[in-house]
Amino acid sequence: MVYKWDVTDFAACAKGVEKIGTDFSTNVEILVNNAGITRDGMLHKMTPENWNAVITTNLTSCFNMCRAVINPMREKKFGRIICISSVNGQLGQAGQTNYCATKTGIIGFTKALARESASKGITVNAVAPGYTDTEMVKAMPADVLKAMISQIPISRLMKPEEIARAVVFLAADESACITGETFPINGGQYMES
Repeated sequence: MVYKWDVTDFAACAKGVEKIGTDFSTNVEILVNNAGITRDGMLHKMTPENWNAVITTNLTSCFNMCRAVINPMREKKFGRIICISSVNGQLGQAGQTNYCATKTGIIGFTKALARESASKGITVNAVAPGYTDTEMVKAMPADVLKAMISQIPISRLMKPEEIARAVVFLAADESACITGETFPINGGQYMES
């Protein structure tokens, strides 16, 4: 089953999650917040529209979706929430103040919600991928992409499957003791000390 709605719309998220619960006769137990866009540009040239579009899509959507699932998870005393951040939320990147703000915000959001939810059997973690072989990354100019890859110690883009494996691990029962963490999957581009 595939469901589609605008994750920037609070009411649409609540309605969509409710529909899934009705269709499957159970509440959502695993949520992966993966919505993301870029509207790159240097801050001194960035428009309010480009700032707001990225903030709303990348960060407000996390609130909207988590808010839609958190009460049933708390009642059931079980849930897994995985939020997708980015290496640029940890490193920063010129021309991406809006994007980096959202991805750093996701890390803070994750840590706070993890603390709020741990006693209710809900884990909340973030995955911070490095540059990954996706349509968004492939749309970059070839010279920019080559320069980015040269900064990655493993000298290649991450594969979507590599990111997915981390998400699946964090959703599994075996990861019940892991919460509030950020998993950097970036080929060595950023290593927390």
